[in-house]
Amino acid sequence: MSSERSAAPFDPAAVPIKDASTVLLIRDSDRGVEVFLQRRVVGMDFAGGMTVFPGGGVDPSDSDASVRWAGPSVAWWAERFKTTEGRAQALVLAAVRETFEECGLLLAGPTEDTVVADTAPYAQARRRLEARELSFGDFLAAEGLTVRTDLLRPRANWITPLGERRRYDTNFFVAALPEGQRADGDTTEAEHVQWRTAVDALEDWKSGASILLPPTWAQLTSLAGYRTVAEALADEVVIEPILPIMSRNDAGQIHIAFGGDEGYYTGGGPHPWAARTDL
Repeated sequence: MSSERSAAPFDPAAVPIKDASTVLLIRDSDRGVEVFLQRRVVGMDFAGGMTVFPGGGVDPSDSDASVRWAGPSVAWWAERFKTTEGRAQALVLAAVRETFEECGLLLAGPTEDTVVADTAPYAQARRRLEARELSFGDFLAAEGLTVRTDLLRPRANWITPLGERRRYDTNFFVAALPEGQRADGDTTEAEHVQWRTAVDALEDWKSGASILLPPTWAQLTSLAGYRTVAEALADEVVIEPILPIMSRNDAGQIHIAFGGDEGYYTGGGPHPWAARTDL
């Protein structure tokens, strides 16, 4: 972090909050439920070097109302996330788009009850989507695909605390790995990807092998309680917005307070604010 940026005037209240969607992609294994994780490239403006789930900011094109939609209605999603129908649609489409861009999984199919088995034919479109040379709606229309929102479940809603220089209102989803598809690391935003059980991922964090933001830690902790993918998808979670509180103690250490944070601070894992000087 440059001294110029650290010394620059900073009004926390003036930082805009951007909508974002994140997806916990899960699959059954002999070791239990595994989740797909990415370690973001070091040096990225947000969460660089940290282990996260696939996801990203909502794009204006995610509001395309002409997209073919299968599964729960937009009104259903709006009710679950306690928001407007327009915003709910954008969040769901962003979840599907970001999952495709970041790991090659596509929650869509040619009909309302099918899902593509192989996404390799869409590799060029995927690159164009990531480069923002193609809108997701245009891609779906050109390929005759329907978004399978019934393959997603609402999971959580976390808002970046006041005091950060980048803030997101992030809605978390959970989805099973579609049969026949393969998640990859073919994205400029990740330097390493892997499937891990939630328990193993938390052990990695405790050992210092990874860095987890509070929302990622909380979702992994919750996911560790499920024995199967079916059990995780069947859990009808009530979504309540979580807005952690950032504070600094007399020693200058940053603390992020949220419900259930005791395990995060006593679990032994590294915290992303340990070396921060720009907060």
